[in-house]
Amino acid sequence: MRALSRHAVLAAVLTVAVLASACGPTVDLTQGLQVSIVDTGWYDAGIVNGQNKLVPSVTFKLKNISDQNLVSLQVNALFRRVTEKDEWGDGFLTAAGSSGLKPNSETDALTIRSQRGYTGSDQSRQEMLANSHFVDAKVELLAKYGSTQWKKLGEYPITRRLIEKSAEPTK
Repeated sequence: MRALSRHAVLAAVLTVAVLASACGPTVDLTQGLQVSIVDTGWYDAGIVNGQNKLVPSVTFKLKNISDQNLVSLQVNALFRRVTEKDEWGDGFLTAAGSSGLKPNSETDALTIRSQRGYTGSDQSRQEMLANSHFVDAKVELLAKYGSTQWKKLGEYPITRRLIEKSAEPTK
């Protein structure tokens, strides 16, 4: 019985070693991933607790410009008001699952929205955007694949314009 468990452990170690060696070199996503911002703005999140709600939104595409397949590619968006250093809201998505994003391939348009935003009950959504107390926002996009660490891809301003629900991209 002991010999069987030693063989099982040895087989497991060899399998992991073979899989690890087949992964290829690590890609620096700041160099191997190209971001194309398709759209930014303030998404009409509808009426929440009796008030109009607007949340910052970013739509983008990612292109793999490396020579490696990027398996389990994930993106994290950190939204901040331009006057603050602290994170105001965030969003997360998987851009490519276990099949990965192949070299020279591009994702479909991906959208991430903050769950936090502005609310108002005495103004239309357009009036909210024009309010003198309205503070603009920006989004920082970070990405990772496999077991690599998060890498900052860039920081982008959120355009002060309304994205209505009817203008939402179809999937």
